[in-house]
Order: sequence, then structure tokens, then C-alpha cells
Amino acid sequence: MSSPGTIRAAAVQMEPKLGNVEENLDRILAGLEQAAADGAKPVVFPECALSGYGFGSREEGLAHAVASDGREVVKVAELARRTQCGCIFGLLERAGSRLFNACVLIGPDGVKGIYRKVHLPFLGVDMFVDPGDLAFAVHELEGLRIGMHICYDGAFPETARVLTLLGADVLVLPTNWPTHSECAAEHMIPTRAMENTVYVMAVNRVGVESGFRFIGASSIADPSGAILARAGAEAEQTLFADIDPVRSRAKHLVRVPGRHEVNRIADRRPGFYGPLVEPNGRS
Repeated sequence: MSSPGTIRAAAVQMEPKLGNVEENLDRILAGLEQAAADGAKPVVFPECALSGYGFGSREEGLAHAVASDGREVVKVAELARRTQCGCIFGLLERAGSRLFNACVLIGPDGVKGIYRKVHLPFLGVDMFVDPGDLAFAVHELEGLRIGMHICYDGAFPETARVLTLLGADVLVLPTNWPTHSECAAEHMIPTRAMENTVYVMAVNRVGVESGFRFIGASSIADPSGAILARAGAEAEQTLFADIDPVRSRAKHLVRVPGRHEVNRIADRRPGFYGPLVEPNGRS
């Protein structure tokens, strides 16, 4: 169980089945119930955990998309209420004629937030979805301030920094990392945690889908960049770690009083960062 003042979080590394929403939903419910029984409060699942990822057209994606208030989301919300546990999982969201790669944050009192993937790689269903149109936001769940982003968003340090500036204690990154993403899995997660003094939960999938092998390696990093838990490359697995929001919020790090002190938020010089918000230049 969690130590006093900390909140136990779980990351469920799983293998979604492409296009099998019902089976994936059952497995999300089972994973949530088990993690809640093991003391977790927020339980995080991979990107597109409800639908799978490797669709070959927009039409295929739409056929397996759900509304943010649809039956599937309602069923997860009912279990979250019964277990008094929060849940974040990836899905394809249908909003009228629009299609988003999204994740939803559900608490014991219902849906608390939706995030739609902003940065889209040329891969899988991301080739066919609409770009995310919701501003980055932080939502409170079980005493934690949670910022959501998805997979390729993590490759843009601006995303993590904005969520940190909005007050996030923990950044959750549901992802579908295929082969060639090993560097991101090993180095990006502890780096984002360290440079923002936050916890980061990267929750990947495993298995082979549409010709791509997914590399697992889900992990949870603490605000110093230390890895608290890491999964293997092949098997479904649930990781647990204790998150202490006091650590995330203490941005002023005193290594040697009066001689070595660091504050990566207060020490920023935004006046020099203009090019970060200019339109794309050379590619």
C-alpha cells in the first residue's frame, strides 16, 4: 500500500486487439478492478487501448470510435465509482464527423477530462485522425494534478513544460511505441521528469499489430528522473509506484544550501524563447 502522504498509481501494459472494442473494454475493466484492489487510485492504460491503433483508413478508425459519453466510457465510469478509483485510457473518439486519437480521465464522480492528441506522426490511425483541438489542461484526481498527453506528444518538450506550468504533479503518457522507439522509452521519460521536477508515467502496449511490433518498456519516473518501475518488452504487466505530490510541487531543489540550488521553473528566461512559438521553419 502507499506510504503516508503518497498516492499509489498503476500503469497497465496490455495488448489491445485491433478493432475488438468489446474485448478491449472487458480487459480494461478487469485491469482497473485488479489495480484498484491492489491499492492503486489512478490507473493508466495505453494509447488506443479501447480500439487498437493500426487501422488502414479513416473509415476503419471511425467504425471503431466511440463518443466521449458513449456506453463504453459509461461502463468504465461505473466501475470507477464502485471502486472509488480513477482511470485514464486511450480510445478513438468520434465527435460528429470528426475523429480524434484521445484519452479520457475518469474519476469516481465521472469523466473529468478529455485530451485529443496534438502532435500526429505518420503512422497507424494517426495518419487519418483530426489534429487535437483542445488546449493542454491539468485535472485533479485523488489529490493529484494530472496532465495528459499521448505518445508522439512526448517527443516535444514544450508539451511537458506547458503541463508543468499549468500545475501538473504527474504527466501521463499513454503510448503505442513500436520498434525504433527504444531511445524514447529509455531516455525521454526520465529526462522529462527531471527537467520539469514531476512524475511521468509512460504506458505502452505490447504485441504485433498491422505489421508493427510494439516494444512495451512502460515506466514510471520520479521528479529526479529515477525510474521507479519499468516493464519488460514482451509481456502484459501492471506497474505500481507511490506518487508524492509534495515532491512534484517543490521546484526549488537545495543540494548545498547557499551554494548549489536549482529551480528549473523559476530560472526560466521566457523572453529568449520567441522562436518556440513561431511558425514551422526549415524541416
